[in-house]
Amino acid sequence: MSAASSLLTEDQFLCSICLDVFTDPVTIPCGHNFCKTCITDHWDIDLPYQCPNCKEGFNMKPELQVNTLISEMAAKFRQSAQQKAKEVPRDVYSGSKKKTWMFFLACLMCVFMAWMVSEQKKHDIVALIEKYEEKKIELSKTQAEILQMIQKEIKHSMELSKEDTNRQILTVKESVERSQAELIETIKEKQKTTEKLAEGFVKDLKQEISELKKRNTEVEQLYVAQQEKLRKQIIKLLPESDLKRVQQYEVDVTLDPDTAYPRLILSEDGKQVHCSDVGKNLPDNPKRFDTCVNVLAKQSFSSGRFYYEVQVKGKTEWDLGVARESINRKGEITLSPQDGYWAIWLRNDNECKAAAGPDVSLSLKSRPQKVGVFVDYEEGLVSFYDVDAEALIYSFTGCSFTEKLYPFFSPSLNYGGKNSAPLIISPVSH
Repeated sequence: MSAASSLLTEDQFLCSICLDVFTDPVTIPCGHNFCKTCITDHWDIDLPYQCPNCKEGFNMKPELQVNTLISEMAAKFRQSAQQKAKEVPRDVYSGSKKKTWMFFLACLMCVFMAWMVSEQKKHDIVALIEKYEEKKIELSKTQAEILQMIQKEIKHSMELSKEDTNRQILTVKESVERSQAELIETIKEKQKTTEKLAEGFVKDLKQEISELKKRNTEVEQLYVAQQEKLRKQIIKLLPESDLKRVQQYEVDVTLDPDTAYPRLILSEDGKQVHCSDVGKNLPDNPKRFDTCVNVLAKQSFSSGRFYYEVQVKGKTEWDLGVARESINRKGEITLSPQDGYWAIWLRNDNECKAAAGPDVSLSLKSRPQKVGVFVDYEEGLVSFYDVDAEALIYSFTGCSFTEKLYPFFSPSLNYGGKNSAPLIISPVSH
């Protein structure tokens, strides 16, 4: 038994959940071993019942019996380790703890990377992105907590070292058998050596932290690439009938007369707008468009998802979309995401484009009579739908929103009555 134990390593007696020597080890059906308390707590939190190592799932919670053989071997290993710990002096901060912390961080990264490539099912793609962001936040918080714990322990070790030095100096003063000056000098030299060791460890720790930050940057880059890949998959997988799903995020939108171009006529309920041939004498204010035939909604959105529909029937020209709060409202305006607009427009009764900077021509089966606008603020997504055809017209993806977004409308000029029909914000028909 002694010869066999000498061949076993520390990792063989470590529980992969608590990273410590087994306590009441149990063997689950897939053959992996854990502390009884660790696997029980894990299954209380993580359902369904699944092996943390090989991910094999079980229909029912396995009955757990302590593996007496492994328990006895772990106990002997623990006794052997304790005996070795007494024989071997420990530094201020042992390499074993350092190894455990780094192993723990590596495990976190492995779990994180394994999670990223799992659950690629089509109907869970959007949920995967949200869960990925939550894991990313948890990882960042865990790294910060670990760093704080390490720094606290270093400080505590330094305090203990100074206390030990003070006790030894006091002992020297009380001793008449040894030279006080020589002993104090020896202790001070020991203190200097200890401080140098601590400084070296802090230097190593800073280097490891730098490596962790570098790896975190790599994870960030992988996250961005994965998010863009998933977003493209979402766009490809969205069926034309997906309109029904986004319609559930309908919001009540009304026009803001304080932002309207002077020649625009708004209905009393704020749901319709058209352009007249005669301008009104209105007070100028920073919110009002002074040269472009535009108007914004009263409502703004800085999070979540929202959807609204606009009737464009009978019009030969119009602009629709969303705009950020800080857009320029004076003088000539260019529609593009760089200038704070995510919009599509119609010209000459049949020419439809997305104002993507440069513009993107849109090939439509028929001219839309009613346009639906959907925004997912967190995902950076702005989509336009032909409501009657239940078809996706165009989507802006990968947008970065940092300000309030306002629904944006332009009925365009009247052109002697050719484009006199109003834009109408209409309720969603479910």
